[in-house]
Amino acid sequence: QVVLVESGGGLVQAGGSLRLSCTASGSISAIYVMGWYRQAPGKQREWVAVSSSGGSTNYADSVKGRFTISRDKTTVYLQMNSLHPEDTAVYYCNAHIKTFGSPPEDYWGQGTQVTVSS
Repeated sequence: QVVLVESGGGLVQAGGSLRLSCTASGSISAIYVMGWYRQAPGKQREWVAVSSSGGSTNYADSVKGRFTISRDKTTVYLQMNSLHPEDTAVYYCNAHIKTFGSPPEDYWGQGTQVTVSS
């Protein structure tokens, strides 16, 4: 079994910054795509950013120029700058991972709360 654990969420004023982390652990043979999603109260989950195993990155239009995704072997990060109240949401880590006992599969973290005050 693979477990993803997010950390780094919290309270921040508008215009401030936060850095989220997500670490994968378990019987991992390969990690392919890793990314971030978020879900605000009363809204559907939306994609935020993604990083491929080759290092390419992509961002949702709403966060371009403000957020930066980065990655090492087992951890993906999301540096969030110039935060807006609209960024308030639970942020979820997602990864497509191959284990030694199973084919590649999507895994999700439990989420970390980000609250941006105006």
